[in-house]
Amino acid sequence: GPAPRFRDGGGCWGLNCLSVSVSGSAVDALLSGLRSRQPEELRMSKTNNFNIQSPFCVLCGRTDDCPEKYGEKRTHVEYNLTVHYYCLLMSSGIWQRGEEDEGVDGFLITDIRKEVNRAAKLKCNICRRKGASIGCVAPKCKRSYHFPCGIQKECIFQFMENFRSYCWEHKPVQKFPIKESSGTSQCTICLDLVEQLPLYTVLKSPCCKNTWFHRECLQYQALSAGIYFFRCTVCNNKDIFQKEMLRMGIHIPEKDASWELEENAYQDLLQCYQHCDIKRCLCKKGRDYYKPDSKWEIKRCQYCGSRGTHLACSSLKSWEQNWECMECRSILAKSGNYSKQKKRSLATSEKTDGTSLLEEPSPKCPRQSPGSQRSFLLQSPKIMCQNNLSSCSYLELPASNSVTMSFSPLMSKRNGSTRKKQLRKQRSEVSNILKELRLQVNKKTTRLNINAENIWNSALKGFRQRSFSPTNTIEIKFTNCKNRPKTDSSAASKHHFFQILMLHLQNSSLFEGSSAKNLSLDFQAVKENLYFEAGKMIAVSLVHGGPSPGFFSKTLFNCLVYGPENVKPALEDVADVDVAQTIKMIKYANSLSSLESTIHDCYEFLAAAGCLRPVTALCDKDMLVNDLLIHHVIKRITSPLESFRQGLKTLGVLEKMQMYPDEFSSILCHKPERLSAEAVCDLFKIHSSSDVNEVDGADFWLGYLQDVESGESVVTLEDILLFATGFLSIPPVGFDPEPTIKFLHIKYPIGNRLLNCLELPITETYEQFKKNMEFTIRNTLKVARE
Repeated sequence: GPAPRFRDGGGCWGLNCLSVSVSGSAVDALLSGLRSRQPEELRMSKTNNFNIQSPFCVLCGRTDDCPEKYGEKRTHVEYNLTVHYYCLLMSSGIWQRGEEDEGVDGFLITDIRKEVNRAAKLKCNICRRKGASIGCVAPKCKRSYHFPCGIQKECIFQFMENFRSYCWEHKPVQKFPIKESSGTSQCTICLDLVEQLPLYTVLKSPCCKNTWFHRECLQYQALSAGIYFFRCTVCNNKDIFQKEMLRMGIHIPEKDASWELEENAYQDLLQCYQHCDIKRCLCKKGRDYYKPDSKWEIKRCQYCGSRGTHLACSSLKSWEQNWECMECRSILAKSGNYSKQKKRSLATSEKTDGTSLLEEPSPKCPRQSPGSQRSFLLQSPKIMCQNNLSSCSYLELPASNSVTMSFSPLMSKRNGSTRKKQLRKQRSEVSNILKELRLQVNKKTTRLNINAENIWNSALKGFRQRSFSPTNTIEIKFTNCKNRPKTDSSAASKHHFFQILMLHLQNSSLFEGSSAKNLSLDFQAVKENLYFEAGKMIAVSLVHGGPSPGFFSKTLFNCLVYGPENVKPALEDVADVDVAQTIKMIKYANSLSSLESTIHDCYEFLAAAGCLRPVTALCDKDMLVNDLLIHHVIKRITSPLESFRQGLKTLGVLEKMQMYPDEFSSILCHKPERLSAEAVCDLFKIHSSSDVNEVDGADFWLGYLQDVESGESVVTLEDILLFATGFLSIPPVGFDPEPTIKFLHIKYPIGNRLLNCLELPITETYEQFKKNMEFTIRNTLKVARE
């Protein structure tokens, strides 16, 4: 028969039909409009296919009430009728013959019953039950199905024009080049990863080349935004975008956006910030007290307006006087735009680093680490030009020194040694922080059976077992490693396990780069939540006495601590050689024509990265390079980064990283220094029971360490540490118990790894002491290795 014509979701008829307007009170007018109709229609309410007060939709037979999938489920008690709006709208044998306030949105009750009777004779090609009211419009296709069955089978329903329906075989599909149908990108609505494949659940923007969406995300967005606000989330195109989404089965209702309909939705924007944020508020009536034209009038920051102060609390003489909050003032100081010309009494209460003694630190700023002030002390030319650090405090320096002073040539020569001392100091502070976190660990033991030849899978299995808890004491049992000495302590075995685990992580597909690593994009690892597990393992290793990774790039560390939105990556962060070469070509283009030629050659790469932009001057290359770096290094790995951050939150490690960034950078971004004689000497404390007053044992020990460090011995400082403790390096959290030395009347040294105690012989000569030390340590470690 002739193709039926239907009304679209906005109130307009299809082809050859009249135009009607949508009434906002259609449902309210439904009862009054239907009571005036023929009594015969009302008597038909008890005919077949209608159950009195039935919760089932008369067309699909389901009770589901899911407006996002099936439209609004409407029940009309007068007619004993329940129907899904989309089931009614897409049915093939019914059209709107009534006014908007008649029947169900213009569908007459008699027509609905006739359609139910017609569908009762048709069997659904999906569920094999009768009542299939929707048919495929493709020529010669005779498939029929219920609306929910069609959704399940991935059919396409077009909510426009004639409200056509296409079965799973004849449905329209999006066409795009094969090069674009590979890899993954982010859905710009939910920000989760989406595969760039021609799937029913995935839709591509027709106006932006590298913009992909989940179908479900788009449908929710369309129902919320309505026809007036539904548009591409990247370029804001409306016409082309809506046309393509309607073709692919997205329902866009003709209504205003949901946020526009909410009552008093923008009420908060009409309120002014009225709160005093100064640390020592002088007002006895509280921080929220406000009295115009008085000293208790609140002055807001002239730049952000989100912080305030009473005039009296900041010694402001009048309301016309400008005031800046500490956050804005620090930003201006860093940019060099902060002027000292406006002197007022508040300046007398400022610290020399530009922070107010009265004002509270802004919650928007990352918390300053305790080491950052000391870091400046080490860098100040006024102090470093001296032979030794002055005992004067940082507050004694003029405020201008913190911004304008430059390093002297003498200071630059000492930067290397100063940096090493600073790292040692920061690592010492990290040790105290990690010891504080270690207090969470209880005495309950969790054993992990580890296969050293398959370290990752066995570690992953152990961390995912139900009995595993980061707060339990971890005990490591190597199932196939015969070369571990039986004298190894539990701590040494655990340290060895974490050491080979960190080495595996460094070389795994989760990270990319040469020495300084960034996160890579491994879609399979995202699916298996491996980035979370990797972050969790690193956090547990730090607290439980394992080594630190030491391979984080500065960019990765800053993303974890300050958030990716506050990080600017560098070209060195790009691990892909081809991508790095392309960015270099753009960065070092020396003319506008060469820049345009380079962009033309790598057009597909720029389009895939979503970084295409018009270039009118040579200076535009800087912004283009920055966009490419941010996309490749940060935006591309947003999902892995967030998962990795969640893993690092284990035992509170990430929180401490954000509180003490300088200290944790020393162990996460730098490999441990080679052991020195001084470090080993400081590590081992002489036991109080040793009688070293009458012997030269202590002098022999210090001399031997110096010989080992200078290469005049067959053993190394690492061998001595391994002999005494079972550790190859000093863990960030330190040793428990702390290593000690005992001088005893014995012939050969003994390494007690359970107590981290090194028992040394008392000899008459240094040559005899050195000979006994080397013979014992070398042969003990040789046997262990064999």
